[in-house]
Amino acid sequence: MVCREESAFRLSLFDGCLGRPNPPQIPGDNAPHCTRAGGDRPLDLHSTIDFGRCHCFNQFLNLNNTGDKKGMSKIRRAVFPAAGLGTRFLPATKAQPKEMLPLVDKPIIQYAVEEAIASGIENLVIVTGRGKNSIEDHFDVAFELEKILEDRGKSDLLSIVRSISGMVPISYIRQKEALGLGHAVLTARDLVDNEPFAVLLGDDVIVSAPPCIRQMIDVYDRYQTSVVAIMEVPERETNRYGIIQGDPLPESGGRLYEVRDMVEKPPAGDAPSNLAIIGRYILTPLIFDCLAETGKGSGGEIQLTDGLRRLMAKQRVLAYKFDGKRHDAGDKLGFLKATVEFALENGELGPAFRSYLKSLDIDNL
Repeated sequence: MVCREESAFRLSLFDGCLGRPNPPQIPGDNAPHCTRAGGDRPLDLHSTIDFGRCHCFNQFLNLNNTGDKKGMSKIRRAVFPAAGLGTRFLPATKAQPKEMLPLVDKPIIQYAVEEAIASGIENLVIVTGRGKNSIEDHFDVAFELEKILEDRGKSDLLSIVRSISGMVPISYIRQKEALGLGHAVLTARDLVDNEPFAVLLGDDVIVSAPPCIRQMIDVYDRYQTSVVAIMEVPERETNRYGIIQGDPLPESGGRLYEVRDMVEKPPAGDAPSNLAIIGRYILTPLIFDCLAETGKGSGGEIQLTDGLRRLMAKQRVLAYKFDGKRHDAGDKLGFLKATVEFALENGELGPAFRSYLKSLDIDNL
């Protein structure tokens, strides 16, 4: 959004934009102030400012949105990397996104979206790739379907369909090459707009109350720094995760760790701990510079873990052992287990499905 500067915005907060020397620092703000239009020439009062990219202006909005003059920022946005090829589910994912595989009666990605919304997230960014149009279609309005349901008097189904398209504003951006999770997060940089944000991986379906990402937002609100979700895993499975080395914070009851190091998928026996990073993150915008400086790592991809290691050299990173149960829906066996458990808990299907499972002669199947 490009606006002419009005007198209402001629505040000391915008000294950096107006080209005045020694602009005041906002607490917690180490980023450079806005690039001035017209090169090195200071702006006059009739110059045009791109407020959409204006760092000072966005800081001003953040401070006023939160009501906190000490520089605290609210977590308003969440990023959903969904550009992966889904090779573990081939051939099912040859022509449809893995994220749209149904877990009982909803696609996998919808569980993560609902978790974010229940946690107070206001805007979603979904990073997609070629062949992922059905994700956008799922969260969009379906006029023809709604009209048919309305004409046939199926108000219950109509309500479900409309609730999906009416959740929250969703933006989409394409990751043109499958270069890893770190690259997917970096792709969302312009849509995050220099704010702290959440990252949710749809493969990890987490059942918890309060929602997992809400628990992590509460940690961020207290410590104002990046947070990764962790869980304990058997030593033989450390080669499937990023693993942290950290020190527990005394006041956290064993749930919160100061991260000292992290390793991407270490072999069993070489891992620094059994505390594995899973698909929930709260990240400060400084992660983008760290990812931009990160080269290709494990598997020829830009790993988020490597970006986090660079981030640790600049600011603290915490690891939070969340309260809840995680289902790995990105793995065939994990997907089947999640399907069984979610079906058993489904109010409509649960009783009949439970009776069916009890009737099976499993030893003879």
